[in-house]
Amino acid sequence: EVYRSGDHIFSGVEEDKNGNKLNDHTQSAMVVIDHKTGKVVGCMGGLGDDVDSNGQNRATQTRRQPGSAIKPLAAVAPALESGIITAATVYDESRTTFGDYTPNPHKGYSLVTVRKGIEFSANTVNVKIMDEVGPSNSIAFMRKLGISTLLTAKDNSKNNDENLSLVLGGTTVGISPLEMAGAYATIANNGTYRRPMFYTKVTDPDGNTVLEGKQDSQEVISEQAAYVIKSLLKSVVEDSAGTAKYCKISGIDVAAKTGTTNSNYDKWLCGFSNYYTAATWYGFDQNEEVSGATNVAGRIWSAVMSKVHEGKDKSTFNQPSGVVTETICRVSGKKATSKCSDT
Repeated sequence: EVYRSGDHIFSGVEEDKNGNKLNDHTQSAMVVIDHKTGKVVGCMGGLGDDVDSNGQNRATQTRRQPGSAIKPLAAVAPALESGIITAATVYDESRTTFGDYTPNPHKGYSLVTVRKGIEFSANTVNVKIMDEVGPSNSIAFMRKLGISTLLTAKDNSKNNDENLSLVLGGTTVGISPLEMAGAYATIANNGTYRRPMFYTKVTDPDGNTVLEGKQDSQEVISEQAAYVIKSLLKSVVEDSAGTAKYCKISGIDVAAKTGTTNSNYDKWLCGFSNYYTAATWYGFDQNEEVSGATNVAGRIWSAVMSKVHEGKDKSTFNQPSGVVTETICRVSGKKATSKCSDT
């Protein structure tokens, strides 16, 4: 038995080394939000003909490890907002040990800017930023973005997320595609979080309102910091080492971030244009390696968002007042002088 989604073939029943059934096939989930209103305009909670067989909506009910898709939310956004970094701040990606924790560095890189570190999804750079932000501050910040499942020592003294590995997606519980979409929508909406809404009101047969949707909103990031994050995430799509170059949409600025977890259990793509924000997860219901180098979550995101944007006017991210641009020396991270040959 095989399952087809677009041009991708999904294998049938999988078994472990002892012959035990693990998964019928791969799964996926996606949420699309109009971030200007906070309204969910698209939500799919499964993949294949048996998508509703267990009554589970993986887009809203399933929590998965977010991998590197959390880096902009956990480290870069709070660090930019608090003035710890700029897009040009330079860090060393070389192997570094933090107490008893040593993240795997990306080979071939040494001194890199924050922008470059987001572009190729540097591990050590983002852990260093998280170290400066502080895990507890990072969690408090992400809660303002609508992420509700992160634990502190006050919540659970034995298992909590107050550690540096959080920035690489090592969460205790995981995060749903809906909450990841809501968090990225905050950046797309110039820093204002709007709780994702599925309905505005429910009426009875006589037209009387019996239930009315309520939406929380608050400014989490300044418009200026949100723009800088947009610019950084645009590099992931447009620059040479970007991990999501397949997400380009002609004439429309796209910002995105990929995510892959340990053992290739989960694949993510979270991103937005000026029109919509979307988060896509791909993997198995029961943890199992997703084979192949292709980020299928990204390919699904690209296919859906390309279709959604058909006929839309050209659109670019507008730089607000208060954002300063300078030519920066990539070695020092400071304003370049005539003595700097790497700008």
